[in-house]
Amino acid sequence: MSLPQTAERLCIYTGEKDSHKGRPLHECIVEMARANGLAGATVTRGIAGFGANSRVHTIKVLRLSEDLPLLVEIIDTPEKINAFLPLLDAIILEGLVTVEPVRVIFYRHNEGKKNA
Repeated sequence: MSLPQTAERLCIYTGEKDSHKGRPLHECIVEMARANGLAGATVTRGIAGFGANSRVHTIKVLRLSEDLPLLVEIIDTPEKINAFLPLLDAIILEGLVTVEPVRVIFYRHNEGKKNA
């Protein structure tokens, strides 16, 4: 798979406790992205943050550290990102979704690397 030099980054801001049909939401998003042929997805766990409800989630407060912020990033063509948005809309009840242009320098697969 190759990506054009001009692509888009889809950012999905959610939390560890967010779920879809009893499963972690971020896992569902990654699996949906793969099933829909998107170039890849990365989930990053934040150490602190707050959203629309202004409730702070941080690793400093033990009882709140169970719902830390998560960021799912997906980079692909505008057409694939736009086709994926309705699927996200159907499963995300709370969070923030953004899309922004990015310039792809390279996107490579190491043919010699073994898949796990």
